[in-house]
Amino acid sequence: MSRKPDRMDLEDSSSGTVSGSDLAQRYRHAGDLTGEAPTRPFSEISITVPWGHISGKWYGPQNVQPLLGLHGWQDNAGTFDRLMPLLSPDIAFLSIDLPGHGLSSRLPDGCYYNSVDNLYVIRLIMKQYKWEKVSLVGHSMSSIICFVFAAVFPDKVDMIIGIDALKPHQRPYPSVIRTMETRLDEFLREDQRNRSKNEPPSYSYDELIERVYIGTFHSVNKEHCKHLMARNIQKSEKYPDKYFFCRDRRLKFYNYAIGSQELCVEMAHRITCPYLFIKATQSSYFEDKKYYDEVLDVLVKKPNFEYVEANGSHHVHINDPEAIIGPVNNFIHRFGPAAAAASRQKAKEAKESKL
Repeated sequence: MSRKPDRMDLEDSSSGTVSGSDLAQRYRHAGDLTGEAPTRPFSEISITVPWGHISGKWYGPQNVQPLLGLHGWQDNAGTFDRLMPLLSPDIAFLSIDLPGHGLSSRLPDGCYYNSVDNLYVIRLIMKQYKWEKVSLVGHSMSSIICFVFAAVFPDKVDMIIGIDALKPHQRPYPSVIRTMETRLDEFLREDQRNRSKNEPPSYSYDELIERVYIGTFHSVNKEHCKHLMARNIQKSEKYPDKYFFCRDRRLKFYNYAIGSQELCVEMAHRITCPYLFIKATQSSYFEDKKYYDEVLDVLVKKPNFEYVEANGSHHVHINDPEAIIGPVNNFIHRFGPAAAAASRQKAKEAKESKL
């Protein structure tokens, strides 16, 4: 069952910036900077967690369980801004900022970001709203998180939609060890910078757009970079016409290591929920394709797994959401929270009729 958020947790998308002194200089969507209306009306929410809060954008009805949307590495809840107006209006969707991203709290000083920790974040959100099962939509890093979550908790997932990254990536072991060494050193540096409380380098709006564009390896069209930028920046106190990135700089050195290829194959075997995976044809596989193919071969044999290729870059859901909305809406209609709830109710009634 879904719990409607408390009134105190909600900020209507027509009403200024997020409340709270620590968020006074923050932006919730591109229109807070450009004057445009949101791509779809939403309510800003805050979910209490042990280290602070998880922020998110709740689209659609608030008396039904939403799909839970999870973004890619160093992105934020704005990743689904251009997809939202294309969803059926009766579909509820909660797009969150993962810890350290967007408007969500950073982990405390000295704490390292690990990809697998986001499974705990999903469980906390489920507990907050009293969801017995969750329906997940993930892009990139979070598409991998959805894959892992569904394997670890197969009885707690109604459906998954994954966009462009299928599984934990495999790297040559010497490269993995070298990456661990360099990332830990860089993490220590950024952790110390965070403690200094000094304002990071600031940039003009156009310079920020350029940096986001370059930072995504040109994956996001320039005109759409604003959707990823807004929740990740803050107005400079030193320079009135400039802004700085305020996502946690430690995120640059995320620990992605989840396990071996053998573990990934075992995870694929454990996934039982309906699963739609969308591969962008102009994007890489982020690993030797043989590892991707081996896991895909397991998944395609499952009756509720669907594979779609879409012409576009890694951020196809931002650049060209029309290219994927058909299969997305169709899949949600058949397997989303409303369909899953109806199926469980029907099964319950059938069981009771036999008693």
